Amino acid sequence: MSPDIVKHNTKPALRAMPPIERFTPITPHMAIAPTVSVVVPAMNEAENLPHVFATLPQWIDEIVLVDGNSVDDTVAVAKRLRPNVKVVTQKGKGKGDALAAGFAACTSDIIVMIDADGSTDGREIIQFVGALVTGADFVKGSRYAAGGGSDDLTFNRKFGNKVLTGLVNKIYGTSYSDLCYGYNAFWARHLDALNLDCDGFEVETLMNIRAVKAGLKVHEVPSHERCRIHGESNLHAVRDGIRVLRTIIREWRGNPAPAVPEPTTATPAADQGAA
Repeated sequence: MSPDIVKHNTKPALRAMPPIERFTPITPHMAIAPTVSVVVPAMNEAENLPHVFATLPQWIDEIVLVDGNSVDDTVAVAKRLRPNVKVVTQKGKGKGDALAAGFAACTSDIIVMIDADGSTDGREIIQFVGALVTGADFVKGSRYAAGGGSDDLTFNRKFGNKVLTGLVNKIYGTSYSDLCYGYNAFWARHLDALNLDCDGFEVETLMNIRAVKAGLKVHEVPSHERCRIHGESNLHAVRDGIRVLRTIIREWRGNPAPAVPEPTTATPAADQGAA
């Protein structure tokens, strides 16, 4: 019998199927395979956590709360809101130290950092993840990108951020629109390249510079910053601005700026295809 001829009642041979890859539905038109961890550094934020956690998508795989030795019910509230939350007790001080501890505890493919004061909206995480799964290595939120904004920027903070952003752009040939903002996301495999070694609020600037120096593909996505809901911020514009400036100078002197492509503005995740 010719190999091209088969009997009418012959059953087709079963093909070996590839292993089914895990996908997490994000929207009716988008799903992702990578896992996502969200790091929340918090110190005495018990009143704010219900608002923050309410905005975090249910599809994220892991929440890592880094407790800065709070004297209120921050940890208890976090565990009540999300019983599976991973709590890390900060051994040092400062936001940079807290984020380093949180990042080290993450087990997912993607790491997102978000503030615990209610100023950053967890519903925007989809934009960060969308940019990562479509090619970015590091995604930074921007209050100045089209669609972004802030309810909390004072004149001093706005002026300082503009000057410092311009300085980094001049040194590194980038086109960042917002340097000192704490809403960022990246692939966990790039954590070593970021190599965080600072304690304070200058951590965001350090991450942005290290991402460029490592040659990572950086995207900006629009983000809207809201005012802190309860309590007072530990940020001091002049003091922390000086720390940021020192960080920029230290990085510039320590390692000359490489030639890297400019960061781009990512399209909204809703317009992107499934990963």
